Amino acid sequence: MAERAKNKTQALYDYIDNSNGYYISKVNPKYRSRLNVPFRIMNDKNLEAKFIKEAYQLGLIDIKGHVSTGGIRASIYNAMPMEGVAALVDFMKKFKAQNPQGTNQSAKL
Repeated sequence: MAERAKNKTQALYDYIDNSNGYYISKVNPKYRSRLNVPFRIMNDKNLEAKFIKEAYQLGLIDIKGHVSTGGIRASIYNAMPMEGVAALVDFMKKFKAQNPQGTNQSAKL
């Protein structure tokens, strides 16, 4: 089960880390959780809100980040199958392609 959890989170972190700064994980790799993967989108609150709304419409729910830190948080507990992680990564790829530049500068953090 530990290996499966590692594979799921690694797939998501790999995509985040290789998105050329579009998706950002501020957590040092040696301290990253296998259950909760927090990330930002170009430090752009408006883009993050759009991402959360569109994800919800596709059934990717409860991904809004913690109230004190904001951003996005994917919770990948044991019951989450690898297919769920793959669906999130696929959505992230499409979202990035459809929103390459983000929103206006006033929304930057």
